[in-house]
Amino acid sequence: MKDPRPHFTVVIIVLLFSFVSCVSHTEEDFLQCLQLHNSASIFKLVYTKTISSYSSVLKYSVHNHRFATKTTPKPLVIVTPRHASHVQATIICARRHGLQIRTRSGGHDFEGISYTSRVPFVVIDLIKYRKIEVDVEKRTAWVQAGATIGELYYRINEKSKTLAFPAGVCPSVGVGGHFSGGGYGFLIRKYGLAADNIVDAHMIDVKGRLLDRKAMGEDLFWAIRGGGGASFGVILAWKVKLVSVPSTVTVFRVKRTLEQNATKLILKWQLVASKIHEDITINLILQRVNSSKKGELTTQATFEAVFLGGKDQLIPLMQESFPELGLVKEDYTEMSWIESVVFMTRVARSLGYLLQRNPTSVQTTYKAKSDYLRHPIPEDGLDGIWSLFNEDEGKGVFMQLFPFGGRMDEISESELPFPHRSGNLCLVLYLVFWQEEGDEAAQRNIHWLRRLYSYMEPLVSKSPRAAYVNYRDLDIGVNNINGYTSYKQASVWGEKYFKNNFNRLAHVKTKVDPLNFFRYEQSIPSLVSKSHK
Repeated sequence: MKDPRPHFTVVIIVLLFSFVSCVSHTEEDFLQCLQLHNSASIFKLVYTKTISSYSSVLKYSVHNHRFATKTTPKPLVIVTPRHASHVQATIICARRHGLQIRTRSGGHDFEGISYTSRVPFVVIDLIKYRKIEVDVEKRTAWVQAGATIGELYYRINEKSKTLAFPAGVCPSVGVGGHFSGGGYGFLIRKYGLAADNIVDAHMIDVKGRLLDRKAMGEDLFWAIRGGGGASFGVILAWKVKLVSVPSTVTVFRVKRTLEQNATKLILKWQLVASKIHEDITINLILQRVNSSKKGELTTQATFEAVFLGGKDQLIPLMQESFPELGLVKEDYTEMSWIESVVFMTRVARSLGYLLQRNPTSVQTTYKAKSDYLRHPIPEDGLDGIWSLFNEDEGKGVFMQLFPFGGRMDEISESELPFPHRSGNLCLVLYLVFWQEEGDEAAQRNIHWLRRLYSYMEPLVSKSPRAAYVNYRDLDIGVNNINGYTSYKQASVWGEKYFKNNFNRLAHVKTKVDPLNFFRYEQSIPSLVSKSHK
């Protein structure tokens, strides 16, 4: 991808920072600033509340209905850039007029942080900034931050059937946020995280400068690959290293209830999933379902896997490592890697699904939390989970245990900001969905999920109790969004996401954004003291 830096932006930046003006909080002043520094053409890409399409643009990439209510704070302006200069002007003008920035790639932030704020703000919506250029010969791709992982997979497949990229399962997730928080999927045990396979990036910093890896330096390049890019600037594009996959992979998906010995199978899965050959990843999903016994409830465990090879290789591997699962030949299906991506969406039937940014019209409302397992959950611990699942709110639970091991065990905790490597059996995702409208239903379901999370405390990682930054959870701690946040305050949540790497992230933040312009409820804090702000 060509370096998009226009020559005239240097002049703009020099002029803008050669004087200090009084801060204005008005939308009009911000818009005038945009026009002054980017010509009138930018207004085709700008949406204010007075424009009829404002609401549809805002809601299009809202994937959690919890943040689509009448009381949800709305941006003063939405900017949908097509060029780097549009982002540069937006940052410069937002700084000048006292507005915060929220950057939205795909809109999947679990707490809605990419499009909500309690203070006056502007959304940079990257939905129109989504070009993908795949270079098969060099085994790399440049992907703009507004593209989705589904679009990336689709474009890679157009050029090669034996190249892939190790990222997530949900195809409508944007690469801007997904990669900057780590990003994992069914290739994790073979190739690591998405962030482990990024070789360059383009971003706009607080001064409005367009930086590539060389210009930003290795510390900042380290920080944006797993530390959350929105704390440091606006990520525009990633250059990624593509990985090899065979022409044929094998998948399976089997379901077992408690009556079908699911508890014993889960106990064995915990011993096997992170130790088995790195060519296979066996995901585990737990949900409440109706029992075969009329009027009773039970828990269903879904075991789903992708193996990089044919079933003739996989069948003996499973018979040796996990015979208790009781797989038969009909359970295995051979397909291409891109077909396995579609299969693992659990809903799609064709490759075209990967190009749909908003594939369903159904409004989903949910709350999420996360954990890491370093030791297997004992049988009595599982029994307690099943009891919670049988409560009223358990009808909407989705609990996923995604195995690590393999390549993840070989990468140092400090290699990237994402520290959850060797010794972690799996990443645990807790989700609760509900259909009822209103705050009472939301609070009831959220309270239930917090009870499940509290129950899990003695069973999961400790000191700190770790969490995954891409599964944003404001329950674990927040910054002072409208004022100074100390390192000590931020470390309450920061060390859960980043462990010892949080300190290095704060030093990088202090160097590149000392006055903490890029801030939100869980942004990396600057170490500049309160008295200097």
